[in-house]
Amino acid sequence: MQTSQKHSTSAGIHIYHQPVQGIDPYNHYQILQSNSCHDIHDSSSQGTNVSFEASKEQYYTLDSSPATNGLIGCDSPSCASVSSSRSPLSPQNSQSYYSDQHQSSDNNYGSPISGYSSAEDSYELKNKLRELEITLLGPEPDIVDSCHCCFKSVHQGASPMSKYNWVQIAEMIPKLDLRDVLILCAQSVADDDIQTALGWMDNVLVKMVSVAGDPIQRLGAYMLEGLRARFESSGSLIYKALKCEQPTSKDLMTYMHVLYQICPYWKFAYISANVVIGEAMQNEARIHIIDFQIAQGTQWFLLMQALARRPGGPPFIRVTGIDDSQSNHARGGGLHIVGKKLSEYANSLGVPFEFHSAAMCGSEVELENLVIRPGEALAVNFPFVLHHMPDESVTTENHRDRLLRLVKSLSPKVVTLVEQESNTNTSPFFQRFVETLNYYTAMFESIDVARPRDDKQRISAEQHCVARDIVNMIACEGPERVERHELLGKWRSRFSMAGFSPCPMSSSAMAAVRSLLNEFNENYRVEQRDGALYLGWKNRAMATSSAWTCY
Repeated sequence: MQTSQKHSTSAGIHIYHQPVQGIDPYNHYQILQSNSCHDIHDSSSQGTNVSFEASKEQYYTLDSSPATNGLIGCDSPSCASVSSSRSPLSPQNSQSYYSDQHQSSDNNYGSPISGYSSAEDSYELKNKLRELEITLLGPEPDIVDSCHCCFKSVHQGASPMSKYNWVQIAEMIPKLDLRDVLILCAQSVADDDIQTALGWMDNVLVKMVSVAGDPIQRLGAYMLEGLRARFESSGSLIYKALKCEQPTSKDLMTYMHVLYQICPYWKFAYISANVVIGEAMQNEARIHIIDFQIAQGTQWFLLMQALARRPGGPPFIRVTGIDDSQSNHARGGGLHIVGKKLSEYANSLGVPFEFHSAAMCGSEVELENLVIRPGEALAVNFPFVLHHMPDESVTTENHRDRLLRLVKSLSPKVVTLVEQESNTNTSPFFQRFVETLNYYTAMFESIDVARPRDDKQRISAEQHCVARDIVNMIACEGPERVERHELLGKWRSRFSMAGFSPCPMSSSAMAAVRSLLNEFNENYRVEQRDGALYLGWKNRAMATSSAWTCY
């Protein structure tokens, strides 16, 4: 973001630990799907609300579905996938503040809770922000104009700073909605309204957020850090500082394992991909799996188990693991650790096995790094990783589509894709802020139900595995913004242009995920739509799993 002037404020980390007091709980939300001050109906940014089936319904499990036998269940700490210590999560409450509607052919269904049209949503949001402005400033018509903007920009005349009494507003904090204040502050940052943005940050938000509070207070702490970093034009410095202040390998593995155990997102990715690959390879004698985010490699333990029991004996399995420096740190060493672990496990099952390492970021991968051999049936796995690849909006090299074309040239038997169902790739700052707020509200709520509010391990896991993603999406731009999520509809277009067609997820995959969700809170949902699986929290789609074959 370009600001009209630079600030000498420190670009250090401002994570907020003050105790929670005097703050009303935020247990009621409204679905308001438009923005009154910025046009957020751009088709490029939209979270997805869908109607999910209850996950606790008893259908059938892996035991009654032979095709998936052995593909579910992974409780070892080493199973926690550490993808650059980033979290695959990200959310919005099922009844969140408002969502940035993106109506692709694959995402034209709204929340069943909401009865509003987009026009009604816009009108209600304007009224909501108008009420807040009137509360803070008074009803003078020269201050509030809800037909055009919630408050006048500094570019339209005198700064509204002169109208705000920050001492009085600070006294009103127990009556303010943190979500409203975050939105107003983000709007000020987007408008380059320096005085107002600093006023919200330094006088109000800093007193409302806490990493030890309820979900919106914890999320608010990290979003405030992102806003401050962006406003000070120090987004890249903050992001790099967060990366440099990583915990030890042992501690990071512990934090990732906490998230792995209390949230189903990574297990959803592993289990659904294992089922798809297992079904595609059931008659193959030689199998090559290219994993673009190998992490600890333990995803393949369960697939090995299933293939080892195959009638006629197990096939030969070769795994190519692609890695990056962050996963290396979390693992405490290079890919040879993964290769040794997988080889020893395969040997214990009597499975012929070979491991090939490609120690590089996914965007650096070229054909010669993959060691393709004739006679091997190929499967390619993209677990929460493609959104890190820069696309045409970042670089003319467009590694996101380049990788898909490269994979297509290998003629794989199946490609599996798991991604967050969120749109933060090409959206302008304000729309991206709203989408991030909505999506991560749901994520933090889903984390909150699994551990006590004061659980130190959960707090550390959020700080080290989730906060950096949030800061990156809000504070950074260009190549430095690496968290660039897209909705399944966009992924569908990219795969189609690269020469792939969707392969509908089987009933066995659906059964495996349903069985998995029986271990978690009843507010998790799974739905099969247009051949893909949607994992959701309440009515918010959080992640999708899809499979693809060559034309």
